[in-house]
Amino acid sequence: MATTVDIVIPVLNEEVALPGCVEKLYAFIADHPDRDWRIVIADNGSTDRTREIATELAGKHSSLSLSTLDQRGRGRALKKAWGDSDADVRLYMDVDLSTDLKALPALVAAVADDGYEIAIGSRLTKGSEVVDRTLKREITSRGYNILIHLFFPLTKFKDAQCGFKAVSRKAAENLVPLAEDNAWFFDTELLLLAGKAGYGIKEVPVHWEDDPDTRVNIISTAWEDVKGLLRLRFKGRSVPPSAT
Repeated sequence: MATTVDIVIPVLNEEVALPGCVEKLYAFIADHPDRDWRIVIADNGSTDRTREIATELAGKHSSLSLSTLDQRGRGRALKKAWGDSDADVRLYMDVDLSTDLKALPALVAAVADDGYEIAIGSRLTKGSEVVDRTLKREITSRGYNILIHLFFPLTKFKDAQCGFKAVSRKAAENLVPLAEDNAWFFDTELLLLAGKAGYGIKEVPVHWEDDPDTRVNIISTAWEDVKGLLRLRFKGRSVPPSAT
């Protein structure tokens, strides 16, 4: 039986980008029939036509479904979509497709075939390619990842923030409920919980192109990330079930 894979696309007011993303994704997975692919659009608080468009896409594609929340937050959207899933592998990617889809099979294979509980796209590991990234975003990203290693010296992963991650059923069930953050820091918190539990994390090099239309506020997001690191470092963390 083929491995079931849920691809979650978190969206907030993405009526323009969503249709193209979904069609490109379906065209890609059609060339990789070895997996049982499903797509989940995880809307968190959109006020434009995103939900209407997602519903139309679900009518066109039988393997596409819509997960909705009125509250905003990427972490909150992923908690719900991954929590509701019954797939063997549960992943997410950004709707702007900044990460080239050619890395998707390797991301899934790391979890489905190679025994890792988590696989993450990395822009900072050997073999990765980053195109058109602004100096501000590059410095902020590298500085944040350095900060993670200063706070948690045993951390091995290099890129916590790339919007391209996959988790196993086990990781989804054991780790996701323990992550407190509901926004952008969710990724980092999940990885730190995984490291504490001894879960295997595979970094997959990616080709990544900066999205000039990004609406992420870099400064405020970075500050929330720093506050999240301080919380985990000095207030303790929930103890996840051991990988063994």
